[in-house]
Amino acid sequence: MAGKTDTPSRRSAPRWGLGADGTSSPVMLLVKVVGLGFLAAVALFAALPLIRTDNWWGLAIVLAVTALAFYIYLSPRPVPLKYLLPGTLFLIVFQVLPVVYTVSTAFTNFSDGHRGTKEQAITAIEGASVKQVPDSTIYTLTLATDGDAATGDIVFLLADPTTQDSFVGTADGLEDLGDGSFEAASPGGKITAADDYTVLTVPEINARQDDITAFSVPTDDGAIKSQGLSAAFEGAPQQSYDEGCDCITDATTGNVWTADDSEGSFVSKDGTQRNLAQGWKVGVGFDNFARVFTNDTIRGSFLRIVVWNFAFAIATVAITFALGLLVAIALNNPLMRGRTIYRSLIILPYAMPGIAMYLVWREMFNKDFGLINRLLHTDLNWFGSTASSMFAILLIQLWLGYNYMFLVITGALQSIPSDLVEAAGVDGAKPFYAFRTITFPLLLVALAPLLITSFAFNFNNFSAIFLTSKGGPFPPDNPSAGSTDLLITYTYRLAFGGSGADYGFAAAVSVLIFLIVAAVSIVSFRRTQALEEIN
Repeated sequence: MAGKTDTPSRRSAPRWGLGADGTSSPVMLLVKVVGLGFLAAVALFAALPLIRTDNWWGLAIVLAVTALAFYIYLSPRPVPLKYLLPGTLFLIVFQVLPVVYTVSTAFTNFSDGHRGTKEQAITAIEGASVKQVPDSTIYTLTLATDGDAATGDIVFLLADPTTQDSFVGTADGLEDLGDGSFEAASPGGKITAADDYTVLTVPEINARQDDITAFSVPTDDGAIKSQGLSAAFEGAPQQSYDEGCDCITDATTGNVWTADDSEGSFVSKDGTQRNLAQGWKVGVGFDNFARVFTNDTIRGSFLRIVVWNFAFAIATVAITFALGLLVAIALNNPLMRGRTIYRSLIILPYAMPGIAMYLVWREMFNKDFGLINRLLHTDLNWFGSTASSMFAILLIQLWLGYNYMFLVITGALQSIPSDLVEAAGVDGAKPFYAFRTITFPLLLVALAPLLITSFAFNFNNFSAIFLTSKGGPFPPDNPSAGSTDLLITYTYRLAFGGSGADYGFAAAVSVLIFLIVAAVSIVSFRRTQALEEIN
């Protein structure tokens, strides 16, 4: 038709990543191939250790997730799951699974001496009691690992100087080293290298000393234990397990320890001997939670820590908010000069690494050479008493936190329409009354969720305590619960303390922390809904 101009059809315009016919472009096809190839490599990397440890449930999950990903991304339909799957998987792996594992651990006795299965505990007990018997073989020992030197399983590379045979000893037993698979200083001499194994250097041996001491190679007649760094002997266990009585018997003393499956321990049959330290992991129900409220020492410490924890979190939010509000109001006044310079100086501490600042402040409060004592001309041990420790910690929190509150309050103040305050002034309202009835309520509408999240953060502010007072001072009757401990630092000490890790109880305390913070947050958010009516 005359006068009609041809315009390109919108249907014919190729979409990003697609050709004109709707198929994948070469670039997108290459990205898809590389991505799926990487996913297959990760799945294979994860599947191999699962197969080696007979973890068939874990292997099934890996295969199912991999198959689902291949199905979704090879499908020609642009389904939303292509965009949701990566985030969902990361959410499950880094959020859901740790929470599930923590909650499940809280119902077990998982701790030092109660880590593995009953069979592993029996093997460890028998292996630890091995003693050399007369005329036993003394092997030339080379310490090595099956894999990485720092994390791989310990193995013994053994050479029999009498028969000149060479063996590798693992937790599963003794096997011959194939000819040509190792190097030795001489026939029947010390092995210097072996295929598939990493020979440990002296520093690496020192780092794995505990693992080496606890390791033994089971044999038909007993076990092979290390004797120093260059020799090993085959001996017989002095403590052996009897399946008939489900007990451990000491061959030299005759003492008997019977298995208590409810506690995961071997206990003395007549009560005259201490229970064996090595046990196994079992479910204990709500025992870990009950310990918090039934054990007199733990109950007193727990309640005191909870009170201080609430006081610390509330006080930190209150003082940082108050000072941040005062400074923000002052610098929001258009009549003040140099506001840009003042604001830059105020937010400077916020730009510093928090960990470094905690360490700097800890040294500033040092009794002997700290800056605080020098300026005040005092000789006060700030972290030596409860009151001074709490004051020092709150002062540090004020210095580190008020600038953040200043930033968010400044932004909130500038978002409030100025005509509201001006109208109140025209009606005769004094500045303080206008601030209390108009500005401050509008500030709370914007900042209430921030204050709640700040409370939740400070309730679990591990660095603020651990890097300054370390939870101290500690009472002489309970070195595991300090006067300035938060629940999170108390939990850390329980889980990784020098007196022995108690992961089950620490997990139970973690669950209680979550319930406390969740309850406070839910109540607070419901209360803040009333502020929305101000808008």
